[in-house]
Amino acid sequence: MKPLNTRLLQPSANCWRLAHAERVAFLIDGAAYFRAFREAVCQARHSVLILGWDIDTRLRLIRDGQTDAFPEQLGDFLYAMVRLRRDLRIHVLCWDWALLYALERQWLPLYKTEWRRHSRLRFHLDDQYPFGASQHQKVVVIDDQVAFAGGLDLCKNRWDTPDHMPNDARRVNTDNEIYPPFHDVQLVVAGETAASLGALARERWRRATGENLRVPPERNDIPWPQSVTLDLENHAVAIARTEASHNGRETVREIESLYLEAITSARRFLYIENQYLTAWRIDEALTQRLQEPEGPEIVIVLPLKTGDWLEQHTMDVLRSRLLRRLREADRHHRLRIYYPHQEGLGKEYIYVHSKLMVVDNSLLLIGSANLNNRSMGFDSECVLAVETTDDRSRRFVMELRDRLLGEHLGATPETVAERIADTDSLISGVEGLRGGQRSLELLEGAVPDYADELLPDHTVVDPEKPINVEQLADRLIPEEERRSTKRQIAPVLALLIAVLGLAAAWRWTPLGDLLNTAALVETIEGLGSHTGAPLLMIVAYLAGGFIAIPVTLLIIVTVLAFGSWWGFGIALAGAELSALATFGVGHWLGRPWVRRFAGKRVNRLSRRLADRGILAMTTLRIMPVAPFTVVNLVAGASHIQFRDFAIGSLLGLIPGTLAISLFTDQVAATIRKPDLPAFAVLAAVVGGIVVGLWALRRWAERRSKSSD
Repeated sequence: MKPLNTRLLQPSANCWRLAHAERVAFLIDGAAYFRAFREAVCQARHSVLILGWDIDTRLRLIRDGQTDAFPEQLGDFLYAMVRLRRDLRIHVLCWDWALLYALERQWLPLYKTEWRRHSRLRFHLDDQYPFGASQHQKVVVIDDQVAFAGGLDLCKNRWDTPDHMPNDARRVNTDNEIYPPFHDVQLVVAGETAASLGALARERWRRATGENLRVPPERNDIPWPQSVTLDLENHAVAIARTEASHNGRETVREIESLYLEAITSARRFLYIENQYLTAWRIDEALTQRLQEPEGPEIVIVLPLKTGDWLEQHTMDVLRSRLLRRLREADRHHRLRIYYPHQEGLGKEYIYVHSKLMVVDNSLLLIGSANLNNRSMGFDSECVLAVETTDDRSRRFVMELRDRLLGEHLGATPETVAERIADTDSLISGVEGLRGGQRSLELLEGAVPDYADELLPDHTVVDPEKPINVEQLADRLIPEEERRSTKRQIAPVLALLIAVLGLAAAWRWTPLGDLLNTAALVETIEGLGSHTGAPLLMIVAYLAGGFIAIPVTLLIIVTVLAFGSWWGFGIALAGAELSALATFGVGHWLGRPWVRRFAGKRVNRLSRRLADRGILAMTTLRIMPVAPFTVVNLVAGASHIQFRDFAIGSLLGLIPGTLAISLFTDQVAATIRKPDLPAFAVLAAVVGGIVVGLWALRRWAERRSKSSD
């Protein structure tokens, strides 16, 4: 066995372990990874360990021809494997995402049921991390002999080929929808490195479940996937991690240290592919290298946009700020930032999801860590690193970079290598190959001015460490002098007591019976034939806001009277207009009094509502801390701008209103037709709500214990 001699990689400093890998190979894009995963699992005898951010049992692993007799979908495939091999145990650990991604992921009740089909097919949702963090490692280990690590999860919208063909009929997700091209990379290793990744996965399982998994017995052969061509043999591979402090465990920031030292070590070229670019320490390191007279050339490939509307108005904004700073520092013109382009995609674009860095011909980093603050210190991450020590390993790293650039530029790796060698410049080599049907286009990364102005700094949107409730409040609430007298307190106190009293009366006294659901539905249905019924319902919301009728009750009545989708629209419009009206009352009556009587607390909140208006209001709507009308009155008396209140209130009302609408509509459907399918759907909806409440209770219990 070759000694593990490295210059940069140092266990306990910038990596966890440095282990010998008998075999190393690089997989580009999901089609190659999913096939290799399937081939390796087919050879498993004792253990398959899967760590993921997301997983979908309906994922079709092979889409261009079957290579075996096993089922095509992931869940059926794993079930078939444990039935076939009596000694095989499969453990799947996934992030406990609860309801946060309910509309994006496999439906939770079906999701869990799929994993209960066999006693040796074990599944668990990992919730052992700080509030707000996630299990983001993407690792698969087979018999401690072969392991995969990188940016790819076994979930929907990940399969694609390096061709990234427009409208590829095979690129269909589990909902039978064609999704845009998707680019990512994965590393497969065999030997001690795989065993170390197995130890990492078993420790994650122990933390999440309290159960210690056995190390699988040794085997003489290697379950290497047949479709994978070997790229490197008998070489050291390092494993680096990110882990936030939790339950007495210290913070681990090996990945951040490794990235920073890698950037510092670059002499000629830095090639980066990543989903995000918002980490402030990475920004500082790159900025410093760009300012050096003889620093390296830096080529960065990012997606045109980071995701849906929300990410475009958060992560894209943070990215645009960082890109501006990098361009300002590029006084020697050694920086290029691109996104991959393919003719024929129309409004779609190739989504870059990879997390990779190549330093000269000396170092390769690939794993799950994005170049954002979360991945540097908050989420759990895993990165593999290969440092070159001889000509063979240097060729491996260079050829890998050229393969990736060749994919993006529509050129062969050999052509890319020739252009870079001829010009003695990574940037010139890329520039000389741009302009074809497949190309790298310059990324401006600009965002609307209003989005840049409204978004707070990275500490709220992209935190690098756990934030407890008190710390979050401190960031949302600045210091302000308390001013309070009995004369100033009395009017507002009377107003708030009256509002709270009305809210309590509707909730706990016979007054609620005078305005119960049945009575309201009967009244509204009587107006159903009237063309002005929706307008009258909205007027009811306005009136209800002034006398503190629970807005949830009004939403239920609206859905029962008008149906789920019409009801949702009317309820959302009514609740928003009610919020704006009571906000106006708070502004008119409360501004002279509330800020004075409430003193430091509400005044601090008032300032932060001004600074972080939309985000703060959205949060208050999603996680209400007071009755609807009270929140509106206090906001009206605060410093928040009307525009920010209106936008934030609307964004925060949408999820709850939609959930209540769907639930109410399903209850009504079940009552109308009480058959088994209707009850099953209703039970699933109720189950989702119960899971959400349970998750909140667990979080509250942990917060309570940590405060003791």
